[in-house]
Amino acid sequence: MNDRAANPFAVTKSAPSNAVAESHSQREAQEVQAMMVIAKRFPRDQMAAMDRILQACTRPTLAEGALYSYNKGGSDVTGPSIRLAEAIAQSWGNLQFGIRELSQSNGESSVEAFAWDTETNTRQVKVFQVPHIRFSRKGATRLEDPRDIYELIANQGARRLRACILGVIPGDVVECAVKQCETTLTTTADTSPDAIKKMIDAFAAFDVTQANIEESIQRRIDTITPALMVRMKKIYASLRDGMSSPSDWFKGAESNRAAPSSVSEQKAQAAQSASRQRAADAGVDAASVIAKLNECVDATADRDAVTELWSRLSKQERAAVGPGAFEEALSNCFNPEAKQEGEQNG
Repeated sequence: MNDRAANPFAVTKSAPSNAVAESHSQREAQEVQAMMVIAKRFPRDQMAAMDRILQACTRPTLAEGALYSYNKGGSDVTGPSIRLAEAIAQSWGNLQFGIRELSQSNGESSVEAFAWDTETNTRQVKVFQVPHIRFSRKGATRLEDPRDIYELIANQGARRLRACILGVIPGDVVECAVKQCETTLTTTADTSPDAIKKMIDAFAAFDVTQANIEESIQRRIDTITPALMVRMKKIYASLRDGMSSPSDWFKGAESNRAAPSSVSEQKAQAAQSASRQRAADAGVDAASVIAKLNECVDATADRDAVTELWSRLSKQERAAVGPGAFEEALSNCFNPEAKQEGEQNG
């Protein structure tokens, strides 16, 4: 008879595991250990890293896309874009960052954005869901092409990746980079007729006309100053990255949308009207759907939360209010990262 108590620290035999998965896990663990060892052996020179960041910010091509601006409380708020965040991370050194798709099922992907300072062991991680749906003025379109899904995930993950990178980089480093980019833009701002024409053509993609721009800058377009040109570039970056909508900056921009001229557009509008009528016949209350969107905006001020709510609505509910209600809800979200949570281990 054995009266000896079991050793709680004894090594127990584990169940058979997948050899490929175990090998992959061991390789990842070894890579992580190697990165941490190299980071400790070759620590960053902060002075040299800061010089590299400031030198990069003197390039006009980087400075033009480095800053975005959005309107909040009647004043312009400027911040670093994902392009500037990536440039800072590359020059700071000993930093791993990226976007990783964790799983894909039921028409949506679970995605992780991360930034990890291997020298200080500070890590920021954000996990979020991306429905495979693209929203436009013509309504919601479910995506089936893997390339379209990849581009949607990359676009949705860019803002989270930006937040992760800025969460591990010291704030004063980011502020210095932003100031250098503003200086570069001011000293290299091109106000030639060709540059003005390029700017007008760029804003035309967002239904913003030359008259809208002139009303915003309170002068004729041919007398624009370098400072105003810099401001317009920040606004364009904000529109391009989805941080704001044209109506936030230009009065009457929404009314510039042309009436449907082609037969296909007319048919699309007729089909949308028929969908709204069927929704009304089914007893769907458009006011209650709009109330749901407004409650989500008031509670989160998060574009992604509004997008997720829109994807969960039934076809009848979406048809009852139309894509215009969704776009209006998005335009009321000025801080898409205010409610995101990250984890930091130092």
